[in-house]
Amino acid sequence: MRLWSINPGYLDRQGLVALWRESLLAQKVLQEKTKGYKNHPQLIRFRRHPHPINIIGSYLYSILLEASYRGYNFDFHKIEAPTSPKYYLDPILVTEGQVAFEWDHFLSKVKVRSPDLYEKYKNLSALDIKVNESFTRILGGIEDWEKGVT
Repeated sequence: MRLWSINPGYLDRQGLVALWRESLLAQKVLQEKTKGYKNHPQLIRFRRHPHPINIIGSYLYSILLEASYRGYNFDFHKIEAPTSPKYYLDPILVTEGQVAFEWDHFLSKVKVRSPDLYEKYKNLSALDIKVNESFTRILGGIEDWEKGVT
């Protein structure tokens, strides 16, 4: 499961569809409607939010907007608390180091499966990357919950 901090507008088709599915699963986990993925590290920051169901709904809504912009037909009704990300005055904080880590991870994925997209984005600095509207960027390194990073 990868719940990207970066704006969904950067994702290729495969990445956007996967993000939608994984975020719907995250919503179910946060609602305690599934047995799997309960302790997945990607969910920590959503659980820390004062309103986890609402913030995952906001996150899903931002994905839905990008999908709609591209002409995809994602089902709005699957979002339990669909709200514009701009509604929240209390976004999830994401560190610059986390954004940089995810950006590098993203580039390694699209380099293989979407080379044209890789060429388009390979010279962007992580500091220039837009984050999902459910997040606000702050100073700091890679998040402590990030799996596989020491």
